[in-house]
Order: sequence, then structure tokens, then C-alpha cells
Amino acid sequence: MWVKGEIIQRVDWNDKLFSLKIKAPIAPYIAGQFIKLSQLKEDKRVARAYSIVNAPGDDFIEVLAVAVEDGQLSPQLQSLSIGDTIDVSPKASGFMTLDEIPQGELQGKHLWLLSTGTAVGPFISMLLTPEPWERFEKVVLVYGVRLAVDLAYINIIQQLQQQYPEQFCFVPIVTRESYDGALNCRIPQAIDSGLLQKQLQLDINPQDSQVMICGNPGMIADAQNTLEELGLTKNLRRAPGQITVEKYW
Repeated sequence: MWVKGEIIQRVDWNDKLFSLKIKAPIAPYIAGQFIKLSQLKEDKRVARAYSIVNAPGDDFIEVLAVAVEDGQLSPQLQSLSIGDTIDVSPKASGFMTLDEIPQGELQGKHLWLLSTGTAVGPFISMLLTPEPWERFEKVVLVYGVRLAVDLAYINIIQQLQQQYPEQFCFVPIVTRESYDGALNCRIPQAIDSGLLQKQLQLDINPQDSQVMICGNPGMIADAQNTLEELGLTKNLRRAPGQITVEKYW
């Protein structure tokens, strides 16, 4: 089942990276969840999952996507203009939400959000809600990209820095060029070397830290291994831990 969505705004961050705001009658969702976008292509339905970037309660949904040259859907999405329509799943899904993070004594004081590329989307949604700021003393967003032009939503991130100057820490990571204020290595290496923790003057340990990781499978696997070497464990409902992950493909 699908509902009809209308493109009401778009932003092109670079020649491949873009955001779409879509007016669609979907059910209420939780920050961090995803919806599916779909089109009929030669009588065959093509559908792909995209995380919702905006906070729950808005009268639209926003997605961040990158056009892949041989992709089955993303080039068509990139060609959409205001007023065009796209099929949308009527209900969001996914467990990459703050609801899945242990509460009380098991929660810890610091929330680390580790992302690469378009996987920053669900974290932006979370950061636009009151929950992380009410639950954690420090909230850290680590955002890894290849090139500086791949950094999206910097305007929102800067607004959050102004709104929560003592609570919010932002670390951009740009791996293929030098960029002012950014680390120049992969996220797992930044943790393993201690460079990330040193820059923030924050330790990552099982007592204080909850770490959510969203991005490409290689980054997730390496970051999880590095965190496990620091004593953190994967967060499961039957066995609460400190690491929550979602692969982006």
C-alpha cells in the first residue's frame, strides 16, 4: 500500500547530494525511523528506504539522498521538482531510535552519534527533538564524509551549537581533503587513536557512553570492533549495552 506524496521543496547540496521535502499523509513516526519511496518503472515497482530527517510533528517529511549513477530510484528522485509526486509508504519503520537506548543507571551521561554520508539524516531528526538534550549531559555528533561539499545540514548543526553551547559537540570528519576544523581520518581510526576523545576531552567507556552508529557497513563494523575493545557491548533488548547500529545498505 502506498500514499501519494507531493514535493514541496528541494535543496541541492552538491551535484549528487540533495534533500526533498514531501507532503504526504503518513502515520506519526519516531525520530530515527525511515520511510520508503517508490515509483513504477516499466510496470515494475521500485522502492527504497530513506530516513526521515525532520522532527516528528511537522506536516511534511524530509529525506536526504545521493544520486547513484546506476541506481534504480535515486536518479529519478533527483529529477523531481516542486509539484511532482512520489509514492510513499504510509507508515515509518525502524529501530534506530532513542527509545531503544537503555534508561536509568544503564543509560550513561554521554550520547555519541557516529554517522557517514546520508546516514546523518536520522541523527538530525533526533537532535531536533527535546529527548537527547533532556536525557544526556553531552551529545556528540560525528559526521564523516569524503569531501567538504558532502556535508549537509550544517546550518541546522550550527543552530544547535548556538542553542546548546555547553551540551552539544560537533566533529566533522573529511577523509579526502583538508578542511578547517575537521579531522582527516576515518571514524574508527579517530576513536582507536584517541584523537576524537582528545579533541573533545571526553572519554568513551561503558559507564558514561551510549554510542549510536549509522552509515556504511565497513565503518560500522570497524567502529563497533574498536568500541568493543574499549569495553562497550552491543545494545540488545534482552541484554542492554552501549552500542546501537543501523547499516545504511
